[in-house]
Amino acid sequence: MKSRTRWVLAALLALAVAVPLTTLGAQVGKSQGVVDANTAPEQDLAKMPNMTPAIAKALVGVRPFKSITELNTFLIGQGLTQEQAMQFYEKAFVHINLNTATPDEILLVPGAGKRMVREFGEYRPWKSWAQFDKEIGKYVGQQETDRLKQYVFIPPS
Repeated sequence: MKSRTRWVLAALLALAVAVPLTTLGAQVGKSQGVVDANTAPEQDLAKMPNMTPAIAKALVGVRPFKSITELNTFLIGQGLTQEQAMQFYEKAFVHINLNTATPDEILLVPGAGKRMVREFGEYRPWKSWAQFDKEIGKYVGQQETDRLKQYVFIPPS
């Protein structure tokens, strides 16, 4: 096998490990400053709310996280309170699938609350951001729908 082919295969394998398969081809909301906790550099994570260099290093060492609840369990196990973890989620998150997210996952979206648990579930299956804007926009303004989008994804049809 030629070295260039090996390099391309290695790069593809690295991408497959870094990006959860559930998000490939998905519609992911535009970030307003929230990064993917599975891909953010360790040094960036260490600067986020309630992070220490040791927690950031441990986080990078055990990722990828399959869900936000898995990340939440990890952070609580590192000694963060739920309130501290929620402050971290305002800056770093593991996207949730709008069509399969559990109530526990939705409640970890900063500011989502019980109402969004009900609304996210009521309008399934989600097919587009236009649908999300229309349905969730009935309850909150465009600024809030845009903010919520950075935590979720719509899987390919």
